[in-house]
Amino acid sequence: MALKIEQQRGVGVQSVGRALRLLDLLGQSNEGERVSDLARMSGLAVSTAHRLLTTLENSGYAHFDQVNSLWRVGRQAYLVGTAYTRRRNLVAPAFPIMRRLRNATRETVNLGILDQDYLVTIAQSESREIVRAIAPPGGRVPVFCSAMGKAILTTWPDDDIVALAHRVGFHTLTSRSHRNISSLVADIQVCRERGYAIDDGEHATGLRCVGAAIWSPNGEAVGAISVSALSSRLVGPRIFEVGTLVREASRDLTRQLGSGRGLESFVESSQPEVP
Repeated sequence: MALKIEQQRGVGVQSVGRALRLLDLLGQSNEGERVSDLARMSGLAVSTAHRLLTTLENSGYAHFDQVNSLWRVGRQAYLVGTAYTRRRNLVAPAFPIMRRLRNATRETVNLGILDQDYLVTIAQSESREIVRAIAPPGGRVPVFCSAMGKAILTTWPDDDIVALAHRVGFHTLTSRSHRNISSLVADIQVCRERGYAIDDGEHATGLRCVGAAIWSPNGEAVGAISVSALSSRLVGPRIFEVGTLVREASRDLTRQLGSGRGLESFVESSQPEVP
């Protein structure tokens, strides 16, 4: 039985590799390809190539033009490719701004996006302090426990936030994590008025994070930028100072991306907030 399972896994991996090879060939073609040509270029039997192409078509990664009998790249492959492009288009202009913010605050600066209802850090500029707050890029954090996640949610209608809460529930990672919709919506409203969001030990005890949303040219929050630090260093008026710097950094990156949307949300807070 164990040998049979291993053989099935091997066949499955081989099929994935072959399907990806076909997808690569479709991506290199401007006009589309016939199944016989794809089979020849990939070294597959025509029947095998047709079966794999049909599977790709069912998932939206390939499209068959019945009029001309040609296979082309599907819409889903385009969406996956543009997701990668969006990340690169966000990270490249963000790095100088992140380093500047890191130098101004001497704390760790993060860049994040929403991915399948979680906040994912995609880039980071580490603090120069010996003891510092670091969550390695690639990590997934529940959106309601994250300053960057909550900053992005400030751009959403309340109804969409409530729908998200019903969909993913609440992750009580610490005693400060949100546990119900009313406290979450109230927090988001305060974040909107303040111009930045705060994770006050909601993700990890002893850490505090301040984040603000970044707008894309198409008028939506494409991500967020934040400063994270030990709670003992990010306290009292210092939160207001760092929050102002984070808000300015998000505004600068928004402008770098060519967007004028969202800039009106950068209101001036007159008093520092002490959690």
